[in-house]
Amino acid sequence: MKRRRILPLLLSLSLLSGCAGTGMLAPVQSSVKPLPTPSGSLPPVEPLICTTEGTMEGYQAFAAALLRENHREGENALVSPLSVALALGMTANGAAEDTLEEFETLFGLSRDNLNALCAWFMADYAQLGDSTQATLVNSLWADPDVTLANGFVLRCQDTYGAQVFQQDLQDPATVKAVNQWVSDATRGLIPSVADKFSDEAVLTLINAVYLKNQFERPFEPPTSDWELDFTAQDGTVTHPKGMHNGTRNEEYISTENGQGVLLPYDDGRLGLLLMLPQEGTSLTDYLAGWDETTVPGLLSIRQNLRVSLTCPKFKTEWSDSLNASLQAMGLSQAFDPQRADFSAMGSAGGDPLYIGDVIHKTAFDLNEKGTEAAAVTAVIMEATSAMPPQDLIYLRFDRPFVYGIVDVEAGTPLFLGTMERCE
Repeated sequence: MKRRRILPLLLSLSLLSGCAGTGMLAPVQSSVKPLPTPSGSLPPVEPLICTTEGTMEGYQAFAAALLRENHREGENALVSPLSVALALGMTANGAAEDTLEEFETLFGLSRDNLNALCAWFMADYAQLGDSTQATLVNSLWADPDVTLANGFVLRCQDTYGAQVFQQDLQDPATVKAVNQWVSDATRGLIPSVADKFSDEAVLTLINAVYLKNQFERPFEPPTSDWELDFTAQDGTVTHPKGMHNGTRNEEYISTENGQGVLLPYDDGRLGLLLMLPQEGTSLTDYLAGWDETTVPGLLSIRQNLRVSLTCPKFKTEWSDSLNASLQAMGLSQAFDPQRADFSAMGSAGGDPLYIGDVIHKTAFDLNEKGTEAAAVTAVIMEATSAMPPQDLIYLRFDRPFVYGIVDVEAGTPLFLGTMERCE
């Protein structure tokens, strides 16, 4: 017999790539019929606008800390603050008392405002125009013997638009249905999230974010493949394929400790940020100064100048547990079996819940047309038994640099990465 332990698995998946289409926000069809909305109601959550004072600052600080805590000298890193925020936003709705306070401190927001920020992300990014496609959907898969609090389920449905399914997670047919839901939500770019669920898993919450973006002005198509000499911090030289903008006006960024460029996508809202530290400055030292003001500050000082831009084409993947970084950022009690309080999530035999692990996986592809990026965040819960302007600026990303996909209007990063070694 299955032990009545609750092991929610909260996953957030996100993809960005260069392709054409229109924004959308709709449930994903499934072979399993979703459950109806439970009785009762909650006050509706109104999406926060990006200019709400204090809202974006908390998220921006979280994003900078997330990258800084997961970067390792000499190693590539790539995180999606958007993916992790949506995953932890869902989780926070099951937290109570001091554990809830940790989530609120982590984002510098009350739970209500965190829900409202997530609602804004989902609603606003589903309305991006031009070639951008956007799909943001959620689902909750629960074993038949799990009793979830109505308020928790209603918030997942009302705020995150979650579909709720009730199936035995250990049944191979359920695993197949979950993976098919994920594959459909991400257009096949992430075909599955699990080969099977453990015997103790009884609840899985999934968030999928899918975006496709194309540069407003693509790089010149190469007449033939050519290689760029890329020098790592330790002096190692690799030879990734390169691309060049053909010398044109770009949105150039210059600070006292680095320079870079913003490459807008054609939706007029998002863009690719590339930042190169001053020669001799490691990415570790460069990122030490990043905080909630960094990304919006960089975007605010960009100038339209003539730039000769050279950078590598690359594909990179990254995965790691976020336990240590999130605890260093202040989310510690949620990982403690003796102190965590997730009583607002529900019950399965009365065993208290705590976060056992937070797994984050990402991928990124940069080419002449645009970017393609993917992120998966799994929150596994267990139970106890300025430079001067020049006529022509030469900007070569041929040594370690920082990159990310940013919301230019809101000044918020959706993906942030460090390229220490480029193959």
